[in-house]
Amino acid sequence: MALDNFTNNVNSLARIRSRLPNLAVAERHVADWVLQNSEELIHSSMAQVARQCGVSDTTVLRFCRAAGFRGYMDLKLSIARDLASPTQIVHDDIAEGDDPPTIARKVFLSHIQTLYDTLEMLDRDALIQAVDMIVNAERIFIIGVGTSNPIAYEAYNKFFRLGLNCHVQTDSYLQLMEAALVGPETLVIAISQSGSSADPVMTLEEAKRNGAKAIVITGHDGSPLTKLADVTLLAVSQETRAEAIASRIAQMTIVETLYIIVSLYMLPTTTQNEDKIWKAIMQKTL
Repeated sequence: MALDNFTNNVNSLARIRSRLPNLAVAERHVADWVLQNSEELIHSSMAQVARQCGVSDTTVLRFCRAAGFRGYMDLKLSIARDLASPTQIVHDDIAEGDDPPTIARKVFLSHIQTLYDTLEMLDRDALIQAVDMIVNAERIFIIGVGTSNPIAYEAYNKFFRLGLNCHVQTDSYLQLMEAALVGPETLVIAISQSGSSADPVMTLEEAKRNGAKAIVITGHDGSPLTKLADVTLLAVSQETRAEAIASRIAQMTIVETLYIIVSLYMLPTTTQNEDKIWKAIMQKTL
């Protein structure tokens, strides 16, 4: 069996213990905290772990890689999978023996709770600043990869209706190429639940080097993407699964909120454009 396949099949905490002798002092401190607080880690951002350990975010990231993980989210999801029951891998709240109506109720309530939590964390000043940036941007460049693609396209679908000069790109190579050509007149809206995916981080780094401003919609405060943001809007979710849906619903709701507020700022244009769009698509419904 190849070494990579072997390490992928080893329990995450056991893998960390096996690497302890090879870790630097600061990384060892992070490892000790993770081994003692694995359940707390599942619901913590990288910045929160760094604060708990008294180290920098970079040290936490170095520890993750030294322990054989691709990054912080890989560590977090690996530990979550190890600690979860088989049913929790499907959904955090369900249990074996739940009947279909009970499962449906738990899924709906979980999503509702995510929206409540996101609303509670929605920073008023950040929301106002984000709206102001959207209204005044000469060009809006929307990016997302993987499961963030639908939210990126939904943001584009909303904002182009207002006559805003916006564009969406979900191909990682094309994102980076376009980011190389932006300038101070461009506002980048970056959507990533983890905030740690390499492609949007690289794209936003390139855009920021060229003077662009950035709104980041993410589920992890203190993630690498938020460090590049002028404004961060958090979609709060306690899900431990990699392909979580409640967090996407929260992100979509943030996008919808921005769209409605901007629409009211430019109501005459909004109503005029919606009327034009309605007349154009009516012929397809006849």
